[in-house]
Amino acid sequence: MSIELFNQLEQKVSSAVEALELMKMEAEELREENARLKQEREDWERRLSALLGKFDEVETEREPG
Repeated sequence: MSIELFNQLEQKVSSAVEALELMKMEAEELREENARLKQEREDWERRLSALLGKFDEVETEREPG
């Protein structure tokens, strides 16, 4: 194998390693964002449930007993 081919292979391997490292960082950022969005959704669901519960209480109080 000529030194030129070896240098080209080495460059391609280095580029692939850099690309993989960038993808790992992006994947970690996306996992963190996903976790944040899941937490935000859970917070909204909890708040919505509380509001719906209040509506149920009001309707129950208004029903003729």
